[in-house]
Amino acid sequence: MNDMGSKIAAKRKDLGLTQIEFAEKLSVTRQTVSRWEAGSVLPDIEKIPDIASILDVSCDYLLKDENQIENAEQGAPQPSSVGRLLKGLISRKVKLHFCEDEADIDLYDLAVTVEDFEGNWMKVSATTKNGKSLEKLIPLSSILSFEIVEEG
Repeated sequence: MNDMGSKIAAKRKDLGLTQIEFAEKLSVTRQTVSRWEAGSVLPDIEKIPDIASILDVSCDYLLKDENQIENAEQGAPQPSSVGRLLKGLISRKVKLHFCEDEADIDLYDLAVTVEDFEGNWMKVSATTKNGKSLEKLIPLSSILSFEIVEEG
């Protein structure tokens, strides 16, 4: 379970909500909530404020780990919540879900390894179905969501 997933599960349980009840409040399926809590998928970024509101926590609580919260309290500069979320994907295999008009045909239905983030760009590498290696820079604005692919 990832840090965000464990926080969602703990707060949901503290409120006495089932996964089904929580899912209905967010207009998602129970399976989606289960995947969030298991850490196999991260919530879409636009769902974070709704999740925080329902759980009566801040977005920072969901997105930051304890060290970041402590450092923030001590005045240390912090990466943005989105930046932290993205940095957590480095070296992970993910499937990219693109915005409607932004689909990258080379990466359609292909697990890619996130290599790095720079500014508004993400560098990924992959091996295509025909065995060809590729590296691409993708604008973050074209990505709707990430699905972490279980390795093993």
